[in-house]
Amino acid sequence: MRGYLRSDGRKGIRNVVAVAYLVECARHVAHEIAAEFRGQPVHVIGFPGCYPNPYANRMMRQLCTHPNVGAVLLVSLGCEGFDKRGLREVIAESGRPVDLVGIQTTGGTRSTIRHGVDWVGGALTDLEETPRVPMTAADLVVGTICGGSDATSGLTANPAMGLAFDTLIAAGGRAIFEETGELIGLNQFMADRAETPALAREIVACMDKTEAYYRTLGHGSFAAGNADGGLTTIEEKSLGAYAKSGHSPIAGLLKPGDIPPRTGLYLLDVIPDGEVRFGFPNINDNAEIAELIACGSQIILFATGRGSVVGSAISPVIKVCANPQTFRRMSEDMDVDAGRVLEGRATLADVGAEIFALIEEVADGALTKSEELLHQEFILTYKSFTPIGPSCLPGVR
Repeated sequence: MRGYLRSDGRKGIRNVVAVAYLVECARHVAHEIAAEFRGQPVHVIGFPGCYPNPYANRMMRQLCTHPNVGAVLLVSLGCEGFDKRGLREVIAESGRPVDLVGIQTTGGTRSTIRHGVDWVGGALTDLEETPRVPMTAADLVVGTICGGSDATSGLTANPAMGLAFDTLIAAGGRAIFEETGELIGLNQFMADRAETPALAREIVACMDKTEAYYRTLGHGSFAAGNADGGLTTIEEKSLGAYAKSGHSPIAGLLKPGDIPPRTGLYLLDVIPDGEVRFGFPNINDNAEIAELIACGSQIILFATGRGSVVGSAISPVIKVCANPQTFRRMSEDMDVDAGRVLEGRATLADVGAEIFALIEEVADGALTKSEELLHQEFILTYKSFTPIGPSCLPGVR
């Protein structure tokens, strides 16, 4: 494998130009700029809110300096509350080319699009000269999520991804699982896998917070589509979601934007801290994918039983289909047919090995199905988090 070496020592598997809007009023202009480069590595990300939010600011800083990002164009209306100059400074300090364009000062929609297209075109040309360096699985951070789950998800795709995680970690890589809202009831199971008693207590506290949050909302992370797919309870869904964590000890507890500091398995806490202020923790799968990417994930594993078509900006998404009927119906969107386990055509070990091999292929430049189809979904909302404490990352000084 070969990747793009960044100034912080991390290695990217893509060399994307991110066009980042800093308020919803600038989103259209950002998309029009990127539309001029359809099929090229130009991805749109952004924050729609007009009012500042520390979580969104941190997310955007982490995303714009992600190892898969080579250059950034910031698109501002001009009067939003986002700390645009601070973001530009962070990107510049990382050694990436960056430009900040303001629609109000540039003269409106058309003139800003022209400016942006010229800048992005130049950035793409410059990025062609970026050298690639050798990399191994130890350079990878891989995140995992499940969406459109059905009764097969916890039987095939999720446990197979867990086996791939075990292989990645044994090779020195880092793996992140999340969806704490779908792990309710598994508090002690995860605590028992924690590397230290202090980390175990942090995991239990995280899950207690999660349960209280959803109790306040009056709604669990269980959709009508899950029931239609044969899932019966949140407990059943939680057990299936848990299977994608594999069998390795849990090395740490992260919050969005925290980078796993060493090899191992990490749990990502996606439930905001404090009172319930901003509604549902993640309003769709791509909100969770964005948080995994902000934690440094160069690749996302996505398990689905009912079927999903989404990819993501910045990091490739490998879709692992749990249900053989869904795979046959939606094969152009799926990367791995885990459902063949149910039909006796493969074992979980076979599928886990296939997923790990595909991780390496994608890291070396092979396109996922969502990339071939130009899926670049992205969403970022308001949240609030307090920083993690030292007991969340045992062994790190």
